[in-house]
Amino acid sequence: MTAAEPLIQMRLRVEQDIFAARQLGREVARAVGFEAQDQTRVATALSEAVRVLLAAGRETHVTFTVESHGVPSLQVTMAHSAGGGPARVAEQLQLVGRLVDTMEVDDEGAGTTVRMARRLPLGAPALTPTRMDEIRANLAQHVPGTPLDELAVQNQQLILALDEVRAQRDDLARLNAELEETNRGVMALYHQLSAELEETNRGVVALYAELDEKSVQLRAASEAKSRFLANVSHELRAPVTAIIGLGRLLTDSASDKLTEEQRRQVELIRGSATDLLSLVNGLLDLAKAEAGRIEPNWSEVDLKAMFGQLRGTLRPLATRPEVEFVVEEPAIPVMRSDEVLLAQVLRNLLTNALKFTEAGSVKLSVRPVGPEIAFVVSDTGTGIPPELHERVFEEFYQVPGSKPISGRGTGLGLPYARRLAGILGGGLRVDSVPGDGSTFTLQLPVDAS
Repeated sequence: MTAAEPLIQMRLRVEQDIFAARQLGREVARAVGFEAQDQTRVATALSEAVRVLLAAGRETHVTFTVESHGVPSLQVTMAHSAGGGPARVAEQLQLVGRLVDTMEVDDEGAGTTVRMARRLPLGAPALTPTRMDEIRANLAQHVPGTPLDELAVQNQQLILALDEVRAQRDDLARLNAELEETNRGVMALYHQLSAELEETNRGVVALYAELDEKSVQLRAASEAKSRFLANVSHELRAPVTAIIGLGRLLTDSASDKLTEEQRRQVELIRGSATDLLSLVNGLLDLAKAEAGRIEPNWSEVDLKAMFGQLRGTLRPLATRPEVEFVVEEPAIPVMRSDEVLLAQVLRNLLTNALKFTEAGSVKLSVRPVGPEIAFVVSDTGTGIPPELHERVFEEFYQVPGSKPISGRGTGLGLPYARRLAGILGGGLRVDSVPGDGSTFTLQLPVDAS
């Protein structure tokens, strides 16, 4: 099996097939991990492109594939049996191109071909060969609904989208009224469904263009938050470092002798200041990652040397005889990545595992997974309930009832590790069952750039 093997194919002949294509496009997008909003984007782009191609009265073949090389993406290829006119088709699909990441229109002699692609989200489940086979089996059993069912689904999606931007656009109230009027006349205007669908698709394209603009504003707000965190963290580091230094001077043998109680209180102050400095440094690192101020330095990474360094630097943390700390020799000697960022991710995962493992083992290994490399950190700790697998990657979140065996947790290590994984072009996920430990998998491309 290759990464380019189709998920499913379909043949469209008449305009009524547009509804089936839209339903299948949404179902495929859901199966490969897109969120509801992106599912609608893919379905809308597909139905609008098919409508333009079917306008010539010739059948169209649609193929869905997943490209796993480089940046994983869902690709849709529409081959039309009539050649000529790619410029006209491209002009008609100009707005549709805003709903996907890439769109190409070619005239390959035997017909016009439209190719669209949208990147898979970073947090999407890994599409292993077994998972791909399950998706193909489920799609093969897909039964398309009626045009009325599809119109009802589309109307529901429009209402949800309108609710999100009503406060910013006064004329959305007019669109909502038109939508309700359209719903009341659906049965009487059934013979005009194709024309109504075409008009609705244009409205959806324009609406998502507005949502993209709001997304830009949200990103600006997020950048402002990151700048605030960075500035506050930077300003806090100096006084906290001063507190630690003053505490060290008070307990120095050259200073005036302290009573036992005074020494104990000073040590408490130093310990609290050290914890606060760790939190401040974590906030500063996270703020830099969120603000996009971390640029990877791509180079050839010697994994054997890196694993040896991790084994040496983290060995002092594995002081409990009940816990076996194992860093296996890498089966893959060299890969292209950022050595500093990769080591930081693995160090965060291993440190976290050592903190929460009371007995058993903490292990680091690496293995090839198709065109990618998977770094696996497994432990025999208390484990994480399935419903909290994504929440552990939120800032400051810690699993209820979990207590570190050694050190203190800030709730920033895992969120920072996932952001660094995204910067390196990969993803970070967790598989865990309470009582059986946890396994964190960092999946990266072999040759990143």
